[in-house]
Amino acid sequence: MLLNQTFAKDVQRPIEGVIKADDAAHLSTEVDEYVLTNEAAKGLELLLEAYTNYTNANGVWISGFFGSGKSHLLKMLAHLLGDVEGQAFDRTQVSESFRSKATGSFLPALLTKAERIAAKSLLFNIDQKATLITKDQADALLKVFVKVFDESRGYYGNQGHVARFERDLDTRGQYEAFKRAFERIAKIPWSQGREQSALEGASIDHAFAEINGQATDGIIKQYQQSYAVSIEDFADEVKAWLDKQPAGFRLNFYVDEVGQFIGSNTHLMLNLQTIAESLNTKCGGRAWVFVTSQEDMDKVVGDRTKQQGNDFSKIQARFKTRVHLTSADVEEVIRKRLLEKNDDGAVALREIYATESANFKTLFDFVDGAKKYRNYTDEEHFVGTYPFVSYQFPLFQAAIIGISDHNAFEGRNSSVGERSMLGVV
Repeated sequence: MLLNQTFAKDVQRPIEGVIKADDAAHLSTEVDEYVLTNEAAKGLELLLEAYTNYTNANGVWISGFFGSGKSHLLKMLAHLLGDVEGQAFDRTQVSESFRSKATGSFLPALLTKAERIAAKSLLFNIDQKATLITKDQADALLKVFVKVFDESRGYYGNQGHVARFERDLDTRGQYEAFKRAFERIAKIPWSQGREQSALEGASIDHAFAEINGQATDGIIKQYQQSYAVSIEDFADEVKAWLDKQPAGFRLNFYVDEVGQFIGSNTHLMLNLQTIAESLNTKCGGRAWVFVTSQEDMDKVVGDRTKQQGNDFSKIQARFKTRVHLTSADVEEVIRKRLLEKNDDGAVALREIYATESANFKTLFDFVDGAKKYRNYTDEEHFVGTYPFVSYQFPLFQAAIIGISDHNAFEGRNSSVGERSMLGVV
């Protein structure tokens, strides 16, 4: 039997090295191949306990370095706890997949309980959503939240004043009539016209006058001049939207790589806390904020003055649920995603183990104790890990870290967790 014939899955299949929040094409594979390690299961249990038994905190902080699986977990959570905008994927299917992977009785029960809570998930990478112009502005974080929320309602998120105009028409019940009038007058659909609102001003005024019954000059210009948004306004809008939904319905924001976006900017960090706090105060646990960051929260908030320390204690109270992922379970992930054996392969390898197991100690243990390599623990471990030996995984990791330390990789970072290891294997 050839080595390739022993594996349950095709080892030559492409595996996405980087999990992208907005990538729906590989979603089915990502759900199927997600490995619920002991570490991830404990974090998920803690998180679901807080989510299904809301007390006063509505923030979840998921930390871990590149390759630790935080983006993968965030994406799975978005589909597990709600319906993701623009990604038609059966939520029940994700829940069933996780229940089948969960051990014990507590986590499956929590998954079932969470599934009963109707919710909408807004999943996004904050760096992708933020425009280059706004990144250095004090309200950069708020603008991204507003943009994502506007887009989820079908409004034009790239220009807040246009989205505000659309929202006001919608509130009056005139939005659909306006779109039809604009298309008839401008000869282009509103979805195209709003992108070039500066050029279509006359058509917008004409359509608005038609549905409103009175002539208005430069309505979009007026909205642009008066447009302003605050965290309180944003929270009020979210509450107003939730009030129109069925009782108990939730709106959850899943923000990938918020730690990178904030960096050492303490003002943005405090903005994040205020957004979460305002959503909590206004919506009473119906709006949650899930974020990922490379570092755990204590390292992100870093050195601080006494006053800043008081401010950051509020952040820690708001993001009370914290899940920290490491690459400790990298071997388990590789075994389950890549090296899982089919029935025939397992039988063949058990025969090899029975014949050769007595020699393993000679191969991997040295008399002088100068070096000790991690050996196969038992038959099951041998079958699951073959053709690799346990010591090779930390060795690969150490090699990647060493190469990274000497700037051999392009870009600022290289994964030293499951992501790079899957590629190496």
